[in-house]
Amino acid sequence: MLTFMELQSEVKKSKIIKVLHLPNVVGGNAQELSRSLCSLGLESKSLTLFQSYLNYSVDVVLFQKGFSRLKKEFLRYYYLIFHMSKVDVIHYNFGSTLFSSICPYKPDLSCLAIICRIFYSSYVFLMQYIELSFMRLLRKPIFIHYQGDDARQGVFSIKNFKYSIASQVDSSYYNLYSDRFKQYMIRRMDRFCDKIYAVNPDLLHVLPSRACFIPYCHLSLDEWLPSYNRYTLDKPLRIGHAPTHRMAKGTDIICKAVNDLKNEGFLFDFEMIEGLSREDARKKYQTIDVLIDQLFAGWYGGLAVELMALGKPVLVYIREDDLQFIPSGMRDELPFIQVTPDSVKEGLRTVLEMPRTELLILAKQSRAFVEKWHDPLRIASEIKSDYESALRKRGKF
Repeated sequence: MLTFMELQSEVKKSKIIKVLHLPNVVGGNAQELSRSLCSLGLESKSLTLFQSYLNYSVDVVLFQKGFSRLKKEFLRYYYLIFHMSKVDVIHYNFGSTLFSSICPYKPDLSCLAIICRIFYSSYVFLMQYIELSFMRLLRKPIFIHYQGDDARQGVFSIKNFKYSIASQVDSSYYNLYSDRFKQYMIRRMDRFCDKIYAVNPDLLHVLPSRACFIPYCHLSLDEWLPSYNRYTLDKPLRIGHAPTHRMAKGTDIICKAVNDLKNEGFLFDFEMIEGLSREDARKKYQTIDVLIDQLFAGWYGGLAVELMALGKPVLVYIREDDLQFIPSGMRDELPFIQVTPDSVKEGLRTVLEMPRTELLILAKQSRAFVEKWHDPLRIASEIKSDYESALRKRGKF
């Protein structure tokens, strides 16, 4: 017969962990992670303050079009007190919280706009501290995902990287004020969070040393299935590019390389995919043979994962200095056609001259890479273990 303490321990072990992911839908990473956690037996939900044009599937969209500022703030207070207080684990994404702080300074604003921005940023800055303190008071484990420009900083990038997004954008994208603000916010989250994740290895240069790399897990492998038929057809290759920000992705350089090669007599189609919902964009992705991803971030994006899952080879710039942060096995198996802003034309030429049999091999390697390193269930299982460890430390599991 079990003793009372043993029985209590068994009850804790059988407890279903309740998780809330918030407050963004950037890349759909949090939403797929949440669904995968549910598949593993957790009770997980995702919330976003605003839905994006990509229309990711999310459990709760807190702010609808037409809501007044007062109503939005009331909803945040309500959700903080009556919903966040009832879950076991809080998992923030894109370096943000329910009360997401904003940099008080933004270039090119009028004096009145600057005053209003300072006032509002001071308010959410205070409320974010109260939110995090409230979660700590309730002894909730807190996790956070950094996903790109929530941590990436212009001055550091320009100083340390030969190629970087910071070299392509203006001061409204990165500036000294936004860099310092990000540094402060990272330190704040470091004080409150049990664990810090980053989906891009370059972010680990500027995040706390305890932060760890974890791959994108934003798609279901059962829903994004490959098709290799196009590589057996005697038709011109269809090259695709799908920028969310043309300057940051190096789109102008890519377009020039495409036009130069066409002028040299190479026969191929070029598809620019922009401004579509995720489902509509996916239909376009299925019609291309090769993707040109990004040229300045130093890593591949969630888009590349989607195309590789569909069995499409990817050209992208991978920064060698960042590979120290990823697993050695993953580093050894990267299936990309490596290009830089200076060599993208030659990389495209290589693809266009490559036998279809070799492209087919690369396409299958790309799918296998996603199955191994971007399996959402495997990644969710790792994160589930982190949740359990944090709850165990608090005597709640």
